[in-house]
Amino acid sequence: MAGYEKDILYHYTDFQALDGILRCAQLRVNNVLNMNDAAEMRLFMTGLCDAVMKRLKKEGDQERGGKVRLLFQEELKKEFFYSAYAACFSLYRDDAAQWERYGNRGRGVCIAFRGDYLEKMAEGELSLQTVFYQDDMTEHHLVDVFYRLVKGETKIKGDNPRIKGAMKAAWIQSVVFKHPSFSSEKEVRLVVSPFEKEYFDVEPCYHVTIERIKKYYPLDLMSMCRKIGIGLEDLISEIIIGPESTQSQSILQDYLRDNGLKGLAERVSLSSCPLRRPPV
Repeated sequence: MAGYEKDILYHYTDFQALDGILRCAQLRVNNVLNMNDAAEMRLFMTGLCDAVMKRLKKEGDQERGGKVRLLFQEELKKEFFYSAYAACFSLYRDDAAQWERYGNRGRGVCIAFRGDYLEKMAEGELSLQTVFYQDDMTEHHLVDVFYRLVKGETKIKGDNPRIKGAMKAAWIQSVVFKHPSFSSEKEVRLVVSPFEKEYFDVEPCYHVTIERIKKYYPLDLMSMCRKIGIGLEDLISEIIIGPESTQSQSILQDYLRDNGLKGLAERVSLSSCPLRRPPV
């Protein structure tokens, strides 16, 4: 996350998630396939495939181009195995679009995390990655990787170790890819890729709603804070109550004090964002 180490990263969410983060000291990383970004992962993979095929066809290598298409078609069937888990942040404070999309339509809360501390916590299976926004995949470095692989390999199949390694790298990249129309979000993600490690020492949990069951991993924030020598109040620099929230600032401050976060109680503010939805 070069260039962003000293920035504050803003996590827009609802009050249930706030309770989980502060009282339970857990940060959930959710399956990306349960987010709106599942389509973006597929878009990245198909865009990568198209760019490699285009390069091969330009050279008249139709046969390898067809094999590349089949290779990626089979790979996309494995997307759940390669799906990563992420917690999402923005570089923007008190932003109308973030409130609307991720802060329960302005009725939620924005939690400000110290980016430098998150960077220190992101080790092993965790990584803090800046989302990149790209439409044309022609110049992406993985296009050249796949091109050289398929030109040099006689066995263009998913079980080829070199191709399998390149596909793993592609899936990891897909987690932090978005269409350029979302570039205004300035998003950063704390990513967990369980498939990368032989052993991932966090048990998955499941959240059941009336519509579906979601899988997530609860990260132990207290343990992560202790590891780098800070407390939870050091990690979080402020809390902003949403522009359309009915939450009392005083009650939220009492909640924080009663849960041993007296210092953080003094860093609660109300949004000044003039977000107002038209009446239905």
